[in-house]
Amino acid sequence: MPLVLFDLDNTLVNRQSALSGAITALCRTHGFGAAIEQQLRTELADRVNAADFSRLRAAFDLEVPAAQLWKEYGGLMAAAVICQPEVIEGLARLRAAAWTIGIVTNGAGDIQRAKLAATGLADLADGIAVSGDLEIRKPDLRLFQLAASRCGVNLADGGWMVGDNPAGDIGGGHQAGLRTIWLRGRPWPDGLRAANYVVDDVIGAITILLNETSE
Repeated sequence: MPLVLFDLDNTLVNRQSALSGAITALCRTHGFGAAIEQQLRTELADRVNAADFSRLRAAFDLEVPAAQLWKEYGGLMAAAVICQPEVIEGLARLRAAAWTIGIVTNGAGDIQRAKLAATGLADLADGIAVSGDLEIRKPDLRLFQLAASRCGVNLADGGWMVGDNPAGDIGGGHQAGLRTIWLRGRPWPDGLRAANYVVDDVIGAITILLNETSE
C-alpha cells in the first residue's frame, strides 16, 4: 500500500481564512479594540502557541486569563476551519485505491487535533504526527518518521509528501526519501531542490497520486 503524507494548514485546509474568523470572533467576544486585534493578526500569522496569549495579556494589561484566551481561540479555530467536500472526497478515493494516508503538521497539538476532528480529517488518516507533541517541527526527519510509524509503514519503503511549505514540506519530504508535490504560493528559496510536481491545490495533488495508482 503506497504511503502519502499530507501537510494540514494551507494544504488540506485554509488556515488563513479560519485564523481571520477566529481572531475576529475572539475580539468581539471580549470587546478587544483594533490595536489588540492587529497584534493578534501579526503574532499568529505563521504559528501560534499558548505563550502568544501570555504576551498579549501582559502587553495590553488584559483581565482575561491567558489560559482562557488560548482555550477560546482553540475552540474558535476548530469551529472556523473548513475542509472542502472535494478534498474529503479525494482522500476517500485514495483510501479506496489502497493508499495509506498520513498527516504531518506543525503546530500546537491541541489546536491541530481539534481542527482534524472538526473537519473529519482525523477519520480519513491512518496516522497523524503533530510537531507540538514532540517540540520538533518540519523539516525535522523525526516528525516524518513518526507519521510513517503511526501509519504502520516505514519511510524506507518510500512514498509521497504533499504540502505548501517549500522548506518544511518539500525539503523535509526529500530528506525523508519521499517524492514530493508542492502547492505553489509561497516564495521558493534559492538552492532548494525542486519538487517532483507543482500544482495549484491539493485536488491536483490527489489527481497525480490516483494516476500513479492506475499506472
